[in-house]
Amino acid sequence: MVLIDSHLHFFSHDFFTALARQKDAANVEAVLAALATRTKVELPALSVKAHLDKWLHELDRHQITQAIVFASVPEETNAVGEALRLAEGRLTGFFLVNPKVEGSSTRVQNLSSKFGYRGVILFPALHHYHVHAEELVPFFEAMAASKLCVFVHFGILQVALRDALGLPRLYDSHFANPLDLQAVANRFPQLRFIIPHFGCGFWRETLMLGMQCENVFVDTSSSNNWMAAQEFPLTLADVFHRTKAVFGAERILFGTDSGVFPRGWRKDIFEAQLTAMKSAAFSEREIALVLGGNAQRLLAS
Repeated sequence: MVLIDSHLHFFSHDFFTALARQKDAANVEAVLAALATRTKVELPALSVKAHLDKWLHELDRHQITQAIVFASVPEETNAVGEALRLAEGRLTGFFLVNPKVEGSSTRVQNLSSKFGYRGVILFPALHHYHVHAEELVPFFEAMAASKLCVFVHFGILQVALRDALGLPRLYDSHFANPLDLQAVANRFPQLRFIIPHFGCGFWRETLMLGMQCENVFVDTSSSNNWMAAQEFPLTLADVFHRTKAVFGAERILFGTDSGVFPRGWRKDIFEAQLTAMKSAAFSEREIALVLGGNAQRLLAS
């Protein structure tokens, strides 16, 4: 069976350095050392190849066919791009972009051409914009012309490493409603949009969006602890069952949200999701679609 993790953070040394600079640009190494001591997170090697080899070993150990890997801050776009080249097709890359920044469309097209990135990542709650804003239409036109996937994080936004560094929480949930995407998805039916974490607390809105926009996919990644914030008790099996009822098994993408070592790839999340799908009466064919078939088809297109 094809197994593709559609949500994996590369978290290169450049990622950690970028966050440490936001904390104290004059003492980056000391900030990183303190972070590693406090969180027990293993800082990645300076060498992109060495860090990539660690990830490829993890994928091999868990029999993962392929992964969609994220450049989670702009500063690590080059590092992840190098990893994509060295991985020789084992990894597919998406990278973070703020579409409000002047020249963002040109930058996306250049990086896509240079490194072979296949998608962009948008964080409206972090960068404070509504995706339906008319000023962003040229950006989405450029994404459509480049045939890139568009990953949009809505709902609750928490970045544990930012919190561990004591960085300010800049997120604004006024921009976090998945229904903001409806007009954009309908305006650009040729684009494929991915909403992570079942909408991350905005599950009802994600279902409403998926019911009206056939070009929107949802990913299953993370512990999905947003379920605790819902007004009624939920199990992960409930979430899978109702999501399939709206999206169909064909628009659900398996992901773990793995990112740091020594924890490595989140096999616990994989096992929990597999159990939930079986409890939700997914057929073997439907499980195979979620675990890899859908991502394979999406990336091929």
